[in-house]
Amino acid sequence: MNEFLRELRVETAKPTKRKRFPNASTAGVSLADVAAHAGVSTATVSRVLNGTATVAAEAMERVQRACRELNYVPNGAARALSSRRTRTIGAVVPSIENAGFAVAIGALQRWLDAEGYTLIVASSDYDPAAELREASLLMSRGIDGLLLVGGEHHPDLIPMLAQQDVPFIETWTLSDHHPCVGFDNVAAGRQLADYLLDLGHVDIGVIAGRMRHNDRASGRVAGVRQALEARGLRLPTEWMIERPYRILEGRLAMKALLAAPTRPTAVICGNDQLAFGAIIEARASGLSVPADISITGFNDLDFAAFLDPPLTTLSVPADRIGIISGEYLLGRVLDRPVLRVNEIETRLVVRASAAPPRKGNDNGNNKGKGSRRS
Repeated sequence: MNEFLRELRVETAKPTKRKRFPNASTAGVSLADVAAHAGVSTATVSRVLNGTATVAAEAMERVQRACRELNYVPNGAARALSSRRTRTIGAVVPSIENAGFAVAIGALQRWLDAEGYTLIVASSDYDPAAELREASLLMSRGIDGLLLVGGEHHPDLIPMLAQQDVPFIETWTLSDHHPCVGFDNVAAGRQLADYLLDLGHVDIGVIAGRMRHNDRASGRVAGVRQALEARGLRLPTEWMIERPYRILEGRLAMKALLAAPTRPTAVICGNDQLAFGAIIEARASGLSVPADISITGFNDLDFAAFLDPPLTTLSVPADRIGIISGEYLLGRVLDRPVLRVNEIETRLVVRASAAPPRKGNDNGNNKGKGSRRS
């Protein structure tokens, strides 16, 4: 930063001659040029560009028109030095391919844009070291706040944010220690399992997302185990499969489940993409969903209602996660009252992909001898 300030002082110390003409480049146009072209004071131009005070609509239009005609782009670095704000929010998500994260980030960006802020997004690929690196890079470029996913991070990340006084919020989870917006993933997994158990299933498998460095996926599996154990059941090792959140991976996982000596009568998937792949593979293997095997998802993405059969899943309002994150971060930046813990409501959406197990169908599970009992 000191080197940057030295460079800035050198630049401003050099005498320059500026000309005013409509096709001027940004490098040759000053704030005073814009003010003269618009017929307002430099203070008015500064207020319009920084959004720090109310400016009459007619004056604002003249300033904006002058900027367009002179091809003037405000110097973001200089503005950040003077205001200590960059009007930029950062976000580091585990995967841009994950549709749930994409919905949340899209909602956040639209909300920030309406507030005059910019969003910069990076991906960590579920690697805490990469998350730390990307967050550090965002901070070096200047951000006013940071969105993170989950509560499991590199041990240096939170202390670094605290040292630099950068507000942050953890999403898709609830935390006893940090600002957050999300839901109880353990309770969500338990709710899906209880629904299948109430239908009469006792042989339940899981296709989860990768659980290493993913407290959301591991929490949902923990919830499934809790529900099973509460009824004297267990989750067999061969029926617990971890895969990346992709449709093809859902197919591969279901293929493995069906190739086992015995197969479950119901499968809980860690997200809708895995469930989509599971349905495709089950049907390709000659099974009827849900008559032969029930399948559930997680997130309730747009396509879930249009699958064949439509997917039973847990609805997560990902757009609300994005918007509430923006409200919290800007609230911290602008010294507004904020809630540290923001719990959102999830909802079980019952559709046609899950049904009671077929009577008399033991799926080869030791002829009903209760092999899955604890």
